[in-house]
Amino acid sequence: MRKALFGIVMICATGAQAEEVVIVAFGDSLTQGFGLPAEDGFVPQMQRWLEGQGAEVRLINAGVSGDTTAGGLARINWTLTPEVDGMILALGANDVLRGLDPGQAKANLSGIMDAAQGAEVDLLLVGMQAGSNFGAAYKVQFDAIYPDLAQTYQVAYAESFFAGLMQDGVLPPLNDLLPMLQADGLHPNAAGVARIVEGLGPQVLAFAQQLQE
Repeated sequence: MRKALFGIVMICATGAQAEEVVIVAFGDSLTQGFGLPAEDGFVPQMQRWLEGQGAEVRLINAGVSGDTTAGGLARINWTLTPEVDGMILALGANDVLRGLDPGQAKANLSGIMDAAQGAEVDLLLVGMQAGSNFGAAYKVQFDAIYPDLAQTYQVAYAESFFAGLMQDGVLPPLNDLLPMLQADGLHPNAAGVARIVEGLGPQVLAFAQQLQE
């Protein structure tokens, strides 16, 4: 009902103009564009890529550097404003860096997804993968979070935020990735973001088209 009433207001205000799809990119520093000029971050580069495909989409940058899934859960409700049609959910990298409990991360993401569904906002869930720092069992448990939630909530799903950097489905050794990374060895540089956008772009485009149906 909330979305329907908002849609009626927008139709009255814009007349016969094509309706623009509004998508929130909800994530951490990878989404926010840490360490990069504003135009080189993930959201601006994805916006340009989508426009190049002829998509009528406006992306909103809701990335917060350092955010965990718990931080995302704490701020989700004020992010879901009436104009928002869809959300790209890409959180979890900082949970991995801190070795936080995968079970709690899953519960936090589930809470975020509950809030989105309650606000009638469609979701594209983007997977994150753990390294081997905390052992094989941790990696198996963490990596399973995203496909499990995508299946449970029946939402659009992209297997990995880093698909554009992968070779044969896996990330190459760090030395091979260095040309795509900033000096901290963690965050992508402008070229790395471009690769990430190329990998994720088709799924974001399909998601946007789904919202327009």
